[in-house]
Amino acid sequence: MEISGSVSAILARKGSDLWFIAPTKTVYEAIKLMSEKGVGALPVMQDGRLVGMVTERDYTRKVMLRGKSSRETPVLEIMTDTLVSANPADSVGECMETMTERRIRHLPVVQDGQLIGIVSIGDLVKWIISAQDATIDQLTKYVFGE
Repeated sequence: MEISGSVSAILARKGSDLWFIAPTKTVYEAIKLMSEKGVGALPVMQDGRLVGMVTERDYTRKVMLRGKSSRETPVLEIMTDTLVSANPADSVGECMETMTERRIRHLPVVQDGQLIGIVSIGDLVKWIISAQDATIDQLTKYVFGE
């Protein structure tokens, strides 16, 4: 099944709010910001460049389970620095495939070297459901002549 739609369309629908954290900030500050903003991941930015991602999963696996202190551990120590990203022209299907293969839930969107947004697996699923609902509606109208 072909999954249509592009990352740029998702970002247009989602809005342009973007929160980030510096690598020198503490994990506690990152988790607090994620909680305040209702997000599960933050891009880690240094000098205007994307240098990593930090997620709730990073916290649970690299801080909590290892007995570290979130108030003392810098984000730099737990962030994922091997980044996988999308560009705005990538399709929803391509992003789903990338996220599934790499086992990631958040995908930074980069254009001309600049971070312009993040798509989550939830954003992609919501897009697919919306597209399926629209298709069902169109087919129903066609079949019943509405």
